[in-house]
Amino acid sequence: MAHSSSDSGLFMSSGPSTPSGTDSKRQRALPVPKAAATMRTFDPDSSIVSDVIPSPNHGDRNKGRQPDMIVLHYTGMPDVEGALARLCTAGTEVSAHYVVLEDGRIVQCVPEARRAWHAGVSSWAGEDDINSCSIGIEIINRGHDWGYPEYPLRQIAAVIALCRGIILRRKILPQRVLGHSDVAPARKKDPGEKFPWHSLANSGVGHWVTPAPVVRGETLMLGTISDAVLSLQQALARYGYGVPLTGKYDASTMEVVTAFQRHFRPARLDGVADHSTLTTLQALLASLPTDGTNVASK
Repeated sequence: MAHSSSDSGLFMSSGPSTPSGTDSKRQRALPVPKAAATMRTFDPDSSIVSDVIPSPNHGDRNKGRQPDMIVLHYTGMPDVEGALARLCTAGTEVSAHYVVLEDGRIVQCVPEARRAWHAGVSSWAGEDDINSCSIGIEIINRGHDWGYPEYPLRQIAAVIALCRGIILRRKILPQRVLGHSDVAPARKKDPGEKFPWHSLANSGVGHWVTPAPVVRGETLMLGTISDAVLSLQQALARYGYGVPLTGKYDASTMEVVTAFQRHFRPARLDGVADHSTLTTLQALLASLPTDGTNVASK
C-alpha cells in the first residue's frame, strides 16, 4: 500500500506472543525495529505510555507552532512489524507521536514537542501545515483495504485516556480533535465510519451532535450549481474543511461531504448533501464556542 511523503496511515495485528511478567496475554513483546533499538530513548509525555520506540522521522514545528489539534488515524496495514518498521526507520518520511495497540497499550514514537510526519498534504481552518499544529495518533486497525474490523473497546478506552491527557496539557478545543479524512478528504478514509466518535465525545473528547435521521427529501449532489451549494460550501469551510467556494457541487465538494459524513453522519456515506447531512452540519456549527469559529490559535 503506497503512502505519500510525511503521511502516515499504517498498521495492524499484534506482535509475537512473548510472555513478559504475570500478565503475558496482555503484555506481549513489541517488535522493535533494528534502527529504533539503537536510538536514544526519551521520557514519554504521557504517564499512560507503556513503551517508547523512538522514530528518527521528525523535525521542528514551523515557527515554533504549539500543537492545538489532535489528528486520529488508523494504521491500515496487515501486520504490526511492518508498520512499526515504517514508522521508526529513517528514509520512510512517516511517523506519528503515538500508536495505540488493540490491547490498549500505548507506544510513543516522537516527543510531542517535535513535528511528526503523519498528516501529509492536508488542511484545516485555513492552515495547510497540519503536522506543525497537531499531535498525531495512530490506532492499530487493518483499515478499509484489509477488512476494516471493529475497534476493540479496550483500544478505544486507551485512545480516550490518551486524548484527555493531551487536551488538558495543550488546551485543545473539542472541534480540533479530528480524523485524517477530515484534514485530507480527497486522499484518506481513516479512522473511518466505524470509529466511535460519539463514545469519545461522551468522555469529553471531540465535538459531536446526534446526527439527524436520514429521510427522503431534497438533496444537493454532484453537478448541482446553486446558491444552496455555495451556502453548503461556506458552512463546511466555517467548520474547518478545505472546500472550494464556487457554488458548484464538484468532485472536491463531494469528497468533503463524504468525509463529513464519515465522521459526523456515518449511517450513509454517499457524498450527497441530504437533509440529514445539512441539519447535522448546522447543529455542529450552532454548538461551537460562542465566537462561532474554528480557527487556529496563533
